[in-house]
Amino acid sequence: MLHRSSPGAVGGRPIVLIGPMAVGKSAVGRQLAQQLGVRFIDTDAVIVAGHGSIAEIFAGRGEHAFREIEARTVAEAVAEAEGTSTVISLGGGAVLDPGTQQLISRCTVVYLECDADTVADRIARNSGRPLLAGDAMGRWTAMFATRRPVYERLADITLDVRHGSIPELCGRLEAALRNHAAAKQEVEK
Repeated sequence: MLHRSSPGAVGGRPIVLIGPMAVGKSAVGRQLAQQLGVRFIDTDAVIVAGHGSIAEIFAGRGEHAFREIEARTVAEAVAEAEGTSTVISLGGGAVLDPGTQQLISRCTVVYLECDADTVADRIARNSGRPLLAGDAMGRWTAMFATRRPVYERLADITLDVRHGSIPELCGRLEAALRNHAAAKQEVEK
């Protein structure tokens, strides 16, 4: 059952979803935004709409150019969402940019936690991820090992996505967001 929540009930700050490729940030983000009755911004989708596919950007301009586009896109999304509970989904590597890390520190950051088994089927079905060319699972595992400490350090909330449907995960996340917002209000009193 979907219900509408008042955006202030979850803190009135943008909600930023981070985590590795294929963890479900877009699916969880879309569902959570619908549940909360707020806007959803998928930064990868914004990049594709404005610049073409991510694979084409990597092939034609390189990873450095992609990361610059990504950092600008995240900055614009966070600026647009300021003062609201807009849900923003970031690409897996977006958090590597120090400027992005600083920007999202003003948001409620949710790390979608998983393991290789959780994402293996999704990665096998989607060959359009340029950083996973070749040995997709081997590359994913290596990237996750280096990025995981960053995800953990930036997170206000960690949501284990290994078990449960998208609606179940979003129900747990909404409860965690409410608890986080209430605890933050209590500290600010």
